[in-house]
Amino acid sequence: MTDTNTSNRPAYRLYSVTGDGDNARWTDIGVAWKTRDGKGFTLNLNALPLNGRVVMRVAESKDERKGRA
Repeated sequence: MTDTNTSNRPAYRLYSVTGDGDNARWTDIGVAWKTRDGKGFTLNLNALPLNGRVVMRVAESKDERKGRA
């Protein structure tokens, strides 16, 4: 039995971020789910950055992103 629920939509998106402020470049690199016991996260990475930082943000639906624009 696995300790994660990967059949549901991911709760978080992972980004590689280089630079700061208006000059920051955000690249989508994967997704994350909370583990069932709530003590950690399961990450599914499509890329692994060699520099910069990894930022985990709450995943928004397309409708939520539209309302923000």
